[in-house]
Amino acid sequence: MSAPRPVPRELIDASPTVSLEELLRERTAEGTLVETLPDGKVRCHACGHRCLIPEGMRGVCKVRYNKEGALRVPRGYVGALQVDPIEKKPFFHALPGSLALSFGMLGCDFHCGYCQNWITSQALRDSQAVAPITELDADSLVQMARKHGAPVLCSTYNEPLITSEWAVEVFKPAREAGLMTGYVSNGNATPEVLEYLKPWVDLYKVDLKGFDDRNYRKLGGVLQNVLDSIESLHRMGFWVEIVSLLVPGFNDEPAEIRDIAQFLAGVSVDIPWHVTAFHSDYKMQGTGNTPTRTLLRAAEIGREEGLHYVYAGNLPGRVGEWEDTRCPSCNATVIRRSGFHVKENRILDGQCPDCSTPIPGRWRASGVS
Repeated sequence: MSAPRPVPRELIDASPTVSLEELLRERTAEGTLVETLPDGKVRCHACGHRCLIPEGMRGVCKVRYNKEGALRVPRGYVGALQVDPIEKKPFFHALPGSLALSFGMLGCDFHCGYCQNWITSQALRDSQAVAPITELDADSLVQMARKHGAPVLCSTYNEPLITSEWAVEVFKPAREAGLMTGYVSNGNATPEVLEYLKPWVDLYKVDLKGFDDRNYRKLGGVLQNVLDSIESLHRMGFWVEIVSLLVPGFNDEPAEIRDIAQFLAGVSVDIPWHVTAFHSDYKMQGTGNTPTRTLLRAAEIGREEGLHYVYAGNLPGRVGEWEDTRCPSCNATVIRRSGFHVKENRILDGQCPDCSTPIPGRWRASGVS
């Protein structure tokens, strides 16, 4: 995925003499995903780090902090905002060809050296990551989605788990307006945050960044937390799609790719898996881009392991059939794509039009009112 375009500077409600951290502290509310502890400490449950935060300190994400024994969390602004094809998220099994209003805040609980949204995600860690912010309320975001004919609102660009209270505040009126809602996330969740999100989030994309815990820890996470989250999301009834960005020399060995495919097939063969190409970015400029052959081999491995819906992305027109959705029973092409563009959608009432096999997904919106 490409990095978001910054919000125009003329919309920034900020003085150049005020630090970003100070600006963000003014745009907070008391958090819900928290356990209050003795001695003024709090335990945050928004992500898998479960930070124990003393008074006056911040969590790993740097945007959730303890003020006088209460957890303060982000509220009321965006750091990135644009209308995207839903295929860019990527969700391939949710309202194909539709638009998603994508919004993000700042901060992340990981620090991936190859992050392709680092301008927003690393804004409080890296002085080069300068993302202007714009004050917005939940109703304004819903109205923007309706204005642009976008039936989906997605929290993305930074890690949405660490701003979940704000997402729920946005998604409540979104649901009332008939919109679908989604998270684009690293999957470093907790049972508490998933239960909190379940009534309000329809679609959930997880970046499964490999299958090597040592590498995951280099990025700031723990592999098992993400695997547990994927299993929980599927069991709880979220619509889940998985993305693995294949970075040369980091997670692109066939054995590791096969481990990912085997795990996903063990959860459900119907989970869509997107293997996508890395483009040199951020702190990994010398790695080189992912070759087409790597994506093609990864897609073949996914099919060999029994996954019904495997896609190769970020190289439109170069991966052949791996951009399309095919019926797992009769192999008919039910959705044809080129990049983020849907060229043909033949799905009829959630089924293959040729053999009536159900194609799992979220194919109908409740309507933008």
